[in-house]
Amino acid sequence: MFDEMTEKGYQPNLIVYNTVLKGLCKTGNTDRAVRFLRLMESRGFEPNIVAYNTILDCLCKNRLLKEAFDLFSEVKVKGIRPNIITYTCLIHGMCNLGQQEEATRLLNEMVDNNISINIDTYNILIAALCKEGTISKAVETVDMMIMQGIEPDVVTYNTLVDAHCKEGMVSEAEDIIDAMIKRGIEPDIVTYNTLVDAHCKEGMVSEAEDIVDAMIKRGIEPNVVTYSALINGHCLQNEMHKARRVFNLMIEKGCAPDIVTYSTMINGYCKGHIEEALKLFQAMRNSGLELDTVPYTILIDGLCKAGRIEFAKELFCLLSDNGLKLDVYTYCIMINGLCKEGLPDEAYRLFGSMGDNDCLPNSCCYNVMIRGFLHNSYTSKATQLLMEMVGKGFSADIITATLFMDLIIHSNKSILL
Repeated sequence: MFDEMTEKGYQPNLIVYNTVLKGLCKTGNTDRAVRFLRLMESRGFEPNIVAYNTILDCLCKNRLLKEAFDLFSEVKVKGIRPNIITYTCLIHGMCNLGQQEEATRLLNEMVDNNISINIDTYNILIAALCKEGTISKAVETVDMMIMQGIEPDVVTYNTLVDAHCKEGMVSEAEDIIDAMIKRGIEPDIVTYNTLVDAHCKEGMVSEAEDIVDAMIKRGIEPNVVTYSALINGHCLQNEMHKARRVFNLMIEKGCAPDIVTYSTMINGYCKGHIEEALKLFQAMRNSGLELDTVPYTILIDGLCKAGRIEFAKELFCLLSDNGLKLDVYTYCIMINGLCKEGLPDEAYRLFGSMGDNDCLPNSCCYNVMIRGFLHNSYTSKATQLLMEMVGKGFSADIITATLFMDLIIHSNKSILL
């Protein structure tokens, strides 16, 4: 349509050019977008900062950071003043590639150029620093932001709370929440869910329940994430009757369990209540949820550990029948289960068929198969597979290596000769 417009003698203006640029970038046509930018220039239209920002954002999202910075240099050489969107695109791109120090340098450049930094730019950098585990630097960045007169928002604090919880620093996370309340910022459902999940994982389920009570008093209703976290906490403590009570409560409250909720419950039941796990799995299948491989793999593992290998095999076949792509982890579980039941030949046939399903065995899978051979006294096959594994660039893990060392010691000779 753009070509037809120009053929009929209509001269596109900057708005038209920018619209086409945006369309090309949104549909992932980065190379065409850059060529279109050059077309603009060749026709006498000097791209403005909006056009450049569109391309820069596209390049950064496609992790083409060198090309983005080359274009950024071009912008500055042409005397076009970068704005906050320009810098935010580049900072986001650098953070995604783990270049936090360069992102901080660019943030300082913005300050030097008297470009007002907004909360979104800071939040991007803070999130990246937390992701890298440099929480102290993230806190320093928040302090710097406050000194510049920019108030942290709930996203800023949620990022810090999440980072501290992931490091097991739950009491520090609670201090952050106290600080945000003092600054007049109300915690939201994300804040509370993060804290509930952290307490549950630390085995402090009663404290997590107190947090849920506190959030309800503040007018925030628990959602599926809240209930799933509590269920997980009880499952970790092997308190399946309490987990079931929470599961039933969420349904009574009109909160439908999702695949995470079901998978968590099934995983808990697999540790000694396999029949309940099977019932819940069937209920999940009847619920109309779009399933992935996770609940199947959890149940297959539980069935193998319970000695229900035939049922595990049926479920494994059901995965493919339902159009789900088998992954390496599911194969490893099934191969391990077959070997433990004294079926190493069947396990090896399954191992050999992985490539047919576009799922090549990785180091973990090789180690599981080799250990299966060793446990079933298939020493020669285990040795051959070890050589094959090493030839593919993988190496034996500590358990496999120890089993081989025990064989060498007990046989008083090297089985590798």
